[in-house]
Amino acid sequence: MENISLIQDIRTFAFSAENPTGARAGGSRGGDCTKLRPCIDIHPGETVTLVDAEGPGMIQSIWFTGYVGHSFILRIYWEEDEHPSVEAPISAFFGCAYDENFEDREGRYPILNSAKILVAPGRGFNCYWEMPFRKHCRITMENRSDEDKTLFYMITGCYMDLPENIGYFHASYHQEHPVQKGRSYTVIDNIKGKGQFLGLTLAAGMNGNNTCWVEGEARMYIDDDPYPSIHYTGTEDYFGGAYGFGNDIYLKRYHTYSGLYTGMFAILGDNAAFYNGQQRFLLYRFHVPDPIHFETGFRMTLDNLGWTGPRYDDYTSVAFWYQTLPHEPLRPLPGDGEMVMK
Repeated sequence: MENISLIQDIRTFAFSAENPTGARAGGSRGGDCTKLRPCIDIHPGETVTLVDAEGPGMIQSIWFTGYVGHSFILRIYWEEDEHPSVEAPISAFFGCAYDENFEDREGRYPILNSAKILVAPGRGFNCYWEMPFRKHCRITMENRSDEDKTLFYMITGCYMDLPENIGYFHASYHQEHPVQKGRSYTVIDNIKGKGQFLGLTLAAGMNGNNTCWVEGEARMYIDDDPYPSIHYTGTEDYFGGAYGFGNDIYLKRYHTYSGLYTGMFAILGDNAAFYNGQQRFLLYRFHVPDPIHFETGFRMTLDNLGWTGPRYDDYTSVAFWYQTLPHEPLRPLPGDGEMVMK
């Protein structure tokens, strides 16, 4: 929405622990080479407001570090709606639902290097989804654990005039641990309104034999479709890969990759360990160059299927989309303990 080469009537804002109100000249009074408040502690059961901004404007970037596990719940509210349009644990929102394990099979930090989400070494969570709002934006973080957790954050954006046809950013969490054998996994099914689907992050944890888990087909139902209008041939195909992400035909070994809009960026679990059938895969697919447009609603499912038939693996996902308001309430979150993924 903002052409960076044009000089326009736009005012930048930035909310952080050092400037919690996001006001001009609202940062630290400590002077050079000082750290007065680099982070905040969020107590058990506490919800902290990170951004409270009057529009029109747009959130342009979000950065988090410190504790980045499933007990931190990110919520974003548009136009003083009582229901959040974004509600997800930050680990899954940023594609790292297996937040109990910060090491991939090569002994390195998983790195997600896309145009919209970046997970940098050392647990640097970055988001670049544009999030316009006309009247009001509120961003909160809830600590659902039983101990204090530390959050470092920087949320930047701008106050600016917006076109009439803006869509509001939404994100919704879902998990099935495990997927019901023989039934499709639901990525999202409660979208009602006009907008465009922008993709998802997915964590897939293998249960049982791991000879193949990627035969499952992605199906997208636009508006009142009785049958899918968009129907992929396999899980790895939907995420831009082929032939079991390299585990088929030639080298017979999974290979990670991370592109602008899609990737299978990390594998957790030792591939060489004897009898290891418990690998975990971290994936994303963002429909930025190819958004899926809908007039009245949208839903998406993903099969959990292998060469020998239906499977019962653990799936966790966050779906992303833009739509008009009002919106349907998001799917309720599971309890904190139910989200643990190791």
